[in-house]
Amino acid sequence: MSAAPGLFVTFEGGEGAGKSTQIRLLADALRARGLTVLVTREPGGSKGAEAVRHVLLSGAAEPFGTRMEAILFSAARSDHVEEVIRPALAAGTVVLCDRFMDSSRVYQGITGNLEPALVAALERVAINGVTPDCTIVFDLPASVGLERARRRGEGPGEGGPDRFEKEELETHEKRREAFLDIAEREPLRCRVVDALQPPEAVAAAVLAIVEPLLPIRARGRTDPERVS
Repeated sequence: MSAAPGLFVTFEGGEGAGKSTQIRLLADALRARGLTVLVTREPGGSKGAEAVRHVLLSGAAEPFGTRMEAILFSAARSDHVEEVIRPALAAGTVVLCDRFMDSSRVYQGITGNLEPALVAALERVAINGVTPDCTIVFDLPASVGLERARRRGEGPGEGGPDRFEKEELETHEKRREAFLDIAEREPLRCRVVDALQPPEAVAAAVLAIVEPLLPIRARGRTDPERVS
């Protein structure tokens, strides 16, 4: 656990799983209860990490191999934790983060074929004791998620598929299984939500998971218009 006055919730899953939408809906619901909420993302979330984000998602680091990508992800995460997440938690803020350490375990560890010892060492240095209180894994078939991601990438102002969205369907399905495996091995931290449900049903499931973790003063108050 984060061992801080705030609450740290991370959102994980494959491409196109709807994490960004659900984070926004949850943030609205929690703010309606009077809570201070910080929405952030990885790679990115801090000034230094956002600079690294462009390098990673553009594919500029790909020629240097998965090991270098993992090191860059770790450096970005360390800056994000120390500059943004840790201070926010210490101030009592609810931090909602789109991807965190489990994405590195899956993307660079499982499908990147990096040795587990290296992945674990990089994680230990990067998070420096800041572990999510709750991780919500959004699960859906990789083919559905990739189609969603494709449509999103074709939208106005979008730059098309990123470095990871371009990979083969088999790789994405392997990642799906890897996220589910993490959730099975760490049931106290991780909860799986069926991302094939309508967005409002997913939002209700997410709120039901997070609500028991909130400060007592914030429980039992709801704003349906914010959640749906």
